[in-house]
Amino acid sequence: MASKQLSQYQKRHIQFVNNKIAKSIVDNKLIAKGDKVLVAVSGGKDSLVLLEALSTLRRYDFLDYTIEAIHIDVEEVPYKVSHEQLEILCDTLDVKISFVPINVNLDNTDNKSPCFVCSWNRRKALFTYVENNGFDKLALGHHMDDAVETLLINMAYHGNISSLPAKLTMFEEAITIIRPMILLSNKDTQEYANIRNFPKQSNSCPYEDITKRQTAKDLLYQMKSIHPKAAKNIFRSMGNIDNEYLPS
Repeated sequence: MASKQLSQYQKRHIQFVNNKIAKSIVDNKLIAKGDKVLVAVSGGKDSLVLLEALSTLRRYDFLDYTIEAIHIDVEEVPYKVSHEQLEILCDTLDVKISFVPINVNLDNTDNKSPCFVCSWNRRKALFTYVENNGFDKLALGHHMDDAVETLLINMAYHGNISSLPAKLTMFEEAITIIRPMILLSNKDTQEYANIRNFPKQSNSCPYEDITKRQTAKDLLYQMKSIHPKAAKNIFRSMGNIDNEYLPS
């Protein structure tokens, strides 16, 4: 959250990120004029980039929406995000933030990973908050690399070609999830976070390195080392399926 003078390169990168998010919003019809948008903020770099970008873009005449932020605190998870740092950022951006605590039993997971159980419960809390507070959209900070990793997980573990859509309507249109950063890479958001000097999480979740997600991250990293455009090409391939050359 630096206030230092930015270089021309840094200004161009911030504008690049904002432009990509604006393009995704327009192309995928993610936000309509007058929408009330809830931004899920984990405290990680991606959600902070999303929050700041959406706070900037809401002032554009062709968008014109309102936003609020939410952070779900899982009491049983041993690492915590600084509420003070999130409050300072949100105050700077003129965005209201709410902190919602939940309890999750990570000792009795019915053979499901603690990461899955925690994520499921956090998502349920987000959905409940959206419904109870009249939000039109729930914005999540997933980017292109996340979508590619999800594709790899679903192909390898489930024999299914599916990923993270830019827009997903659920529960008979009661909930609409949007992912405005879907056209950005992890490198793009990391550079933005570095420029803005966003606070880093001091501790990591003890479960995060043993998940399928981490395995997919490692695989994608190897693929990028073979071809720098691997992630973008895999992402593009989801919209470029040639059924004639696939087994039935």
